[in-house]
Amino acid sequence: MQQNSTNGMNHFSEEVSTKLELIRKILVETEAQGLRLRGTDWFAWATAGASNTVLLTAETGVAEVLVTAQDAWVLTDEIEAQRLKDEELPASFQLYVNPWADAASREAFVRDATSGGKVLSDRPIPHVEKRLPPSLCYHKRVMMSSELARYRQIGRQASEAMTEVLQAAKPTWTEYQLAGAGAEALWARGLHPALTLVAGERRLPLYRHATPSRELLGREAMLVFCARGFGLYANLTRFVYFGALTADKSAMHNYVREIEAEALDLCQLISARTPRRPLPYQSGVTLDAIYHALAQAYQQHGFPHAIREHHQGGTTGYLAREIVANPTTTDTLVENIVVAWNPSLPGAKIEDTFAIVSEGKLENLTFDPNFPNVEVRGRLRPVPLIN
Repeated sequence: MQQNSTNGMNHFSEEVSTKLELIRKILVETEAQGLRLRGTDWFAWATAGASNTVLLTAETGVAEVLVTAQDAWVLTDEIEAQRLKDEELPASFQLYVNPWADAASREAFVRDATSGGKVLSDRPIPHVEKRLPPSLCYHKRVMMSSELARYRQIGRQASEAMTEVLQAAKPTWTEYQLAGAGAEALWARGLHPALTLVAGERRLPLYRHATPSRELLGREAMLVFCARGFGLYANLTRFVYFGALTADKSAMHNYVREIEAEALDLCQLISARTPRRPLPYQSGVTLDAIYHALAQAYQQHGFPHAIREHHQGGTTGYLAREIVANPTTTDTLVENIVVAWNPSLPGAKIEDTFAIVSEGKLENLTFDPNFPNVEVRGRLRPVPLIN
């Protein structure tokens, strides 16, 4: 997904410059001579949304970023270099190209560029490189305005793809067919279908993480997307029913909406009281506090064990989940962090991707007004589509 407008390119350039400045500050603070970013998440972050991905399931890609006090490089091989230069990379980066059969030459280049000194990395070579400091990981999770602008685009496209597919779905489709239709709708919009989960009538009450199968959908189905664009993940879950929704099933969906509201209320309180440029680890609502609030909500609705039957979500961004909330995650939520909560009960689940923004607001990045919805505590939340 390329940014074509001059104004957009200026935003990209400013974003990359800000991030390179931040990295170089880290180099000074840690007395390191270089910083390497290999992961698909970190590559996209450093390059303002460029992709080093070829194999969708890989954590690392076909290129990496190397930043020193003087230079910023993208390191890749002869197979990938021209395409990356033509279609992906911002002008801020130089290219180093090694023969595809000679990976050792790249390591020699890194040693020369860093004068053999200390190197930091998101995926360090054991006993050779050091891990990134927590402060840089924090900055990756807090979105800049240009990142949020891209996130809005990705979220809108992913939610429109979801609506399109579920409106077309038939009870005679297999779970594979629904997953395939979802992937096709995402690819048609330039998004990576990083995850498409599907469960039909029989499997839906049995499994929280239902990878698709050849079974027919039957009278109901759940579709889950983790859609990736510009390196950012739009996460959402929706349901379709072929016929009337029974009172019992309707109640379960209502429960998960009410349970989710507890987490969203806490997130909204955060944005109302934190400064616009928070410092890392400042006092505020933590992920473990939201986990415990969700556990209490399950208990109050008569499902005391549900908190243990599936993870509840957490922060998102350049990973489908940057941090999954659990009883010991003390990371603080602050303005411009993005979250995706996914409380679930047998046969029911809810999920959208929200940015914690200013003035006490949550922005739903994956809301499609064309999908059925209902107001819950002042927010529009999805309800099952009846086909």
